[in-house]
Formats: sequence, C-alpha cells, structure tokens
Amino acid sequence: MEFIAKTLAGLEPVLAEELQQLGASEVLPVNRAVRFEGDKALMYRANLELRTALRVLVPVHQGKAQNEEALYRLIREVDWSQYMGVNDTLAVDAVTNSDFFRHSKYAALKTKDAIVDQFREKSGRRPSVNVYAPRLQVNVHIYKDEVTIALDSSGESLHKRGYRVSTVEAPINEVLAAGMVLLSGWKGEQPFIDPMCGSGTILIEAGLIATRRAPQLTRERFGFMRWPDFDEGLWNSILDAARSRIIKAPHPLQGSDKDFKAVRLTEQNASLAGLDGQVDVVRKKFEKLEPEHPNGVLIMNPPYDERLEEDDIGALYEMIGDRLKQAFSGYTAWMISSSGEGFKRVGLKTSKKHILFNGPLECRFAAYELYEGSHKK
Repeated sequence: MEFIAKTLAGLEPVLAEELQQLGASEVLPVNRAVRFEGDKALMYRANLELRTALRVLVPVHQGKAQNEEALYRLIREVDWSQYMGVNDTLAVDAVTNSDFFRHSKYAALKTKDAIVDQFREKSGRRPSVNVYAPRLQVNVHIYKDEVTIALDSSGESLHKRGYRVSTVEAPINEVLAAGMVLLSGWKGEQPFIDPMCGSGTILIEAGLIATRRAPQLTRERFGFMRWPDFDEGLWNSILDAARSRIIKAPHPLQGSDKDFKAVRLTEQNASLAGLDGQVDVVRKKFEKLEPEHPNGVLIMNPPYDERLEEDDIGALYEMIGDRLKQAFSGYTAWMISSSGEGFKRVGLKTSKKHILFNGPLECRFAAYELYEGSHKK
C-alpha cells in the first residue's frame, strides 16, 4: 500500500527518518509531506507513533483535471461503495495550489457532489455529510492540474495529542515542538531544559521522546477505525507493543517560566501526557535561572511577535544571550524565533540553523554551542 504522511514545512527530513525507523519502504520526502509504502500494520503504527506527522493519507485514485466537470468525472471513477455505505456519513477536505481551482472549499463541494450522486444513481438514496465524526473522511489534493484522491486514516489532526487541556497565549504546535526536539538530536541521553516553557508543549514532547511513549497513546479514535476492514485484533497488538516500550526518563527534564499560570498548566498537561513525576517545573525568570545539572540541551521559544517594540526585542534577546553565556556552559542551546533583530542581539555564533514555520511565521531554529571561556576550532 502507498501512503502520504503530511507534515509542516521544514520537518520533511525528520518525518522521513521516523518512517524509516518504523520500517517503511520507498520513503520519499516531498513538499510538506513524505510518501512511503507499507502494510496495514504500518499505517496503524504511523498514526500511533509518528511525532512529526499531521495526517496519514491513503491515496485511492489520481488523474488530471482543469475544470469542475473534469474533477467531477475523476471522482466518479472511484467505486465509493468499497469504502462506505449509503447509510454512512462522509466529510471532504480539499487542498488546492492551482490556477484551475482557486477555492479549496469549492473543490471539496464538487468532490462531495460526485460521491453522493454515485450513491443516488445506484440506490436512489444518498449518504449524509458529517464534518465532526464521519464514517469516511476524503482528502483531495490539487496541484496545477494533478489531482490526488485519498482517504484520511487519521481523522482528527495528529498534532492533537490530548494532553493540552488549556494553554497560555499562542502555544506552539505539538508537531513543531516534537520536530524541534528531534532536529536538535536529543533523544533523552542528557538533561533537558525549556526555560520559557509556557504551557509545556516543548518540554512534554521531549518527555514523550525520552520515555519512548507513543504520542497518540491516549487517543481513542482514528479515522481508520470506522473503515470496513478495520482489524481490531491487529490494532490491540500494536497498542500492547507500544505500551511495553515505555521507560522512565533516564535524565532530568526541567521547565521554568516567570508566569505562575504557565507553571501550573505545564504540570497539569505533563500529568495528562503520562509524565507525572518525571518533569520538574519551577516559577523563575530566565535571567535568574541556574541549571541543576551540567551538560545538557536547552530549547526555548521566546516571545517574537509583532506586538513587541524593537527596543524590547533587543533587550530581551540580549538578556537571553548574556544568560546563556553566564550560566549554561556545557549546554547546547536551541532557540526558535521569527525575529531577525532578536537573533542579531543574542551575540552568540550559531552552530546550526533550520528554517521552520510557526503558523504563518517563517522562523529560524538556531543552535548555540556554549563553551566555558573561548572556543578555538
């Protein structure tokens, strides 16, 4: 079977490596996605265990269309009775990057019309639409005149882990947070610190990686569970295997924030994620934070939105650079931000950098190797 795992821009190589570790074959990164091949068990594991995937799609048909009539005919070429019955419900999601189809919602509407018309002609009745919990979720991707029709095996987006019941303002996406931790190369073999943890997403994703806990272990429903060929026995065996791999975090996981509410939220969310007692969260400003353990990895997501004045950004990032130099020698520090001015004011030389997107914002994710004294090549 062929699959497509969707992800965020910049995380394609990370997702490809995850899939290879799961045993996928023919792994091919493409724009914001990775194509791969495998069997039903791999599809189940991909939904349960991938940390940087948003959805796992199963392509069922491809073709070309340059207008709505051609798209309608292409959708009708699929025998939809293989995947659902007339009494079942469906939902259609469309993504378009095409001069022929400029409105994704219209493409989704034409797809829905083609499917229900096929059932009406055969049985005199039509399936209903249910955008919240459909029996079948269909994904249509149109690039120029190339159309890919796929079934969404995930259902809800896989960034929804189920542990984040409430957040502080502008929380980072779970998939992005996991991708940042994996890009840093950290897998739990050193202490980990997030000194501006907010509601704890980066810290919790690091904890899930360190404990080898599958990110979707508490999710009750996936799209594939509503399919006619769902294999409950196979799924339960995959769940049991995932649970058997969980370990205790081998090194400390520390979070801090100056906001009392953020500290409480991080503790609550970490408990819901299965990390109760395995993360240490304190209320403290970064300029006064001291690492409790030598030699580790620090990842932070400081403020960088446009509401901050340039002078405020400059002072904040200067403070970050000074504190890293003063207190965190022996650490590798990573920071994500869309503020070019902020990065200039840090005053440290980057050792690695990646371009990532936090929502619509293009960000730099940069590393600083913090040595005691001067570092000579």
